[in-house]
Amino acid sequence: MNRRHHGARTSVHVAAHALEGVAVGLSAGLVVGGFRRAHDAVFTQLPVWFGEAREHWWIVPLWFAVLVVVAWILGRLTRAVPLIPGSGIPQIELSLAGRLPVPPAVWPRVLAAKFAGSWLSVTAGLSLGREGPSIQMGGALGVLIGRLRGETRLRNNPALVAGAAAGLAAAFGAPAAGMLFAFEEMKSRRSAVNIVTALAAAFAAQMVCVHGFGLGKLFPFADFRPPILTEAWTLLPLGVLLGGLGVAYNKGLLSLKDAEAAHSPLPRGWRTLPPLLAAGALAFMYPQVLGGGDGLIVALGRNSHTVTALVWLFLIKAGFSLFSYTGGTPGGLLMPMLCQGALLGDLAGRILTAAGLVSTDAAAGFILFGMAGYFAAAVRAPLTGLFLVIEMSGADLCLPGALAVALIANTTANRLRCPPIYDSLKERIKTPKP
Repeated sequence: MNRRHHGARTSVHVAAHALEGVAVGLSAGLVVGGFRRAHDAVFTQLPVWFGEAREHWWIVPLWFAVLVVVAWILGRLTRAVPLIPGSGIPQIELSLAGRLPVPPAVWPRVLAAKFAGSWLSVTAGLSLGREGPSIQMGGALGVLIGRLRGETRLRNNPALVAGAAAGLAAAFGAPAAGMLFAFEEMKSRRSAVNIVTALAAAFAAQMVCVHGFGLGKLFPFADFRPPILTEAWTLLPLGVLLGGLGVAYNKGLLSLKDAEAAHSPLPRGWRTLPPLLAAGALAFMYPQVLGGGDGLIVALGRNSHTVTALVWLFLIKAGFSLFSYTGGTPGGLLMPMLCQGALLGDLAGRILTAAGLVSTDAAAGFILFGMAGYFAAAVRAPLTGLFLVIEMSGADLCLPGALAVALIANTTANRLRCPPIYDSLKERIKTPKP
């Protein structure tokens, strides 16, 4: 009898957390879906405006003046709410581990400031993603909703886990990847309550984005095909290459970030200005590399680029992405990281096709393999990267190849003894001593 009552209480407890997860997911879907729509409404119109600069010279100085104002606003926001610089994922992970206590009254400020700061950063053209900020905003919503049920702790907070999963699901349109990210990368406790709450939140957020905002798959790549069995050996060197380049990306980002923090001559409130001015210059010279990079990834799947063009695109996009993350600018790493992987994958596919090692029909699939492998090498979450790429593209036939490349890249990065990028970033955040 006691066991029966205990089982019933457990079921009710889990069901209550599932409903909590739905509430968190619906809230995160509304906020992140609105964030995506607000960004797209402006960012998609900027190239048209920039294109008119040849006829209207005043557009150039006006845009640079706007960027100076954006830098001033970002400086004010980051000083007022010190938790919003960067992607926000390290802050959420530290809070979940109980190492970064955040007073309850601060979470609404984090939510509002992260929304505004990240929108300004990405819309201004910086090579930053909206996905990390979406995870932090989702986590903030989770904490706030959890408090309605009397949940005051941050350590192993199911609502915080659910909010992070919902944030990624809404940002990428990838609920399974959101679930996996919460446990594979964030190392959340694998309890029944956490899993059920996160699962409910991720799929609720996805439903809001699809049915409430009309947001579909990010990449129209469902018809991509993998290489045939006799060509599959090419995935091994690709995975090794991506693993090594992912490590180089991590080390480059940390070195540049540390150097800027140590030697920048600018006051703290103006350290976002140099990346913004670089974005302004690129807007009129190389606009393809602006923003997170989802539009560039779509262009790779639709258009044929020369090897030389792909090399230049990768170098400029990678360099600009690293520079954009300096200065404590609010914005994420994931989409620029996926874009760089897509460029590398497309480059590899075209070289292999030209060498007669891969059929033309399979070359486009290397874009997906590049994304999965580069993500796995940098973040060290191969299953998340796999499901992220497949859910965003719908290219189910490429799943085995993407899995192989992700695992090989992940193993290569581990062998090179380079920590995952978010582990390294967490070490750079000041936390109270225990």
